Amino acid sequence: MAVGEKITLSVIKADIGGWPGHSRVHPQLVETAEEVLSKAVEDGTIIDFYVATCGDDLQLIMTHRKGVDSSEIHGLAWKAFEEATKVAKELGLYGAGQDLLKDAFSGNIRGMGPGIAEMEITLRKSEPVVTFHMDKTEPGAFNLPIFRMFADPFNTAGLVIDPNMHMGFRFEVWDIKEHKRVILNTPEEVYDLLALIGAKSRYVIKRVFPKEGHKIAKDEPVAVVSTEKLFEIAGEYIGKDDPVAIVRAQSGLPALGEVLEPFAFPHLVSGWMRGSHNGPVMPVAMHQANPTRFDGPPRVVALGWQISPEGKLVGPVDLFDDPAFDGARQKAVEIAEYMRRHGPFEPHRLPMEDMEYTTLPGVLKRLEERFEKIE
Repeated sequence: MAVGEKITLSVIKADIGGWPGHSRVHPQLVETAEEVLSKAVEDGTIIDFYVATCGDDLQLIMTHRKGVDSSEIHGLAWKAFEEATKVAKELGLYGAGQDLLKDAFSGNIRGMGPGIAEMEITLRKSEPVVTFHMDKTEPGAFNLPIFRMFADPFNTAGLVIDPNMHMGFRFEVWDIKEHKRVILNTPEEVYDLLALIGAKSRYVIKRVFPKEGHKIAKDEPVAVVSTEKLFEIAGEYIGKDDPVAIVRAQSGLPALGEVLEPFAFPHLVSGWMRGSHNGPVMPVAMHQANPTRFDGPPRVVALGWQISPEGKLVGPVDLFDDPAFDGARQKAVEIAEYMRRHGPFEPHRLPMEDMEYTTLPGVLKRLEERFEKIE
């Protein structure tokens, strides 16, 4: 493989058992997934891999030549999760296999529970990539940071001073309730974009593309976010969606520091305890991604990679393992304390329309016959 050839980077995650509760992933689950993926390297299915964790989610990061939505790669991920689930059940871990919503793999892992972010890219001379991993939140949690990376000149100086970025980017936004999508151009349609993605529980940034004239082809993504919604698959609340994302950096794209800068502000996201509360997303090193306070606050991990000309993953660098983010972590603690003092009241608890697929409807159903009309 050489510069100019296609490579696919796949990040596929699932919660298949917490240790204890919803806190973290047991080391034996990581070891089991590593064994499955090591065999896949040996037989040539994938080029390279890394198994990461964020909270109670097991994260599979893989490079290969199979393209996106490959049944072979998705089947491999499903097998890794199935084998790890067996271990989770043997250990009696909490919610063992909870994100595996189907009994058997059927060709594509989408719609089966795990979250997926994949991109097929043409390798540049140097290919720096960041994979982001969130726990205790939802896909829309990436809306604000991805917007800031690729459309906010106050975050990304390159949008102003780099002629290779000055034309802006194209955002693919999904309406995850109506199952529709739209592509909006920035900067010219930035207000239209914000009108949508500010409603993060419905409109979610799925991909970002370059524009015509960029040295990267306009149909090749430079950022992609998982958008799987567990409640839409299962029909009831079984856990938060805990999204992942892939972002390319440098050489006509945001610099590494511009990719990370949005997380210096611990913005409010939906999820946290029982998927029913708003709270700050805290940028942490992977060893700190073990949410315990009220099962939170929500966490985000950033792993940095260089992809070698052979498709190898050179890394990871644990990018939030940096005292420069101590202030963001402390601010997140302060915000968490403030929100927690609201107890069961909004805005800490989600608004009623967002509680439809939580456990609250079961409580309301028991009370419905006791309601009387007001004359």
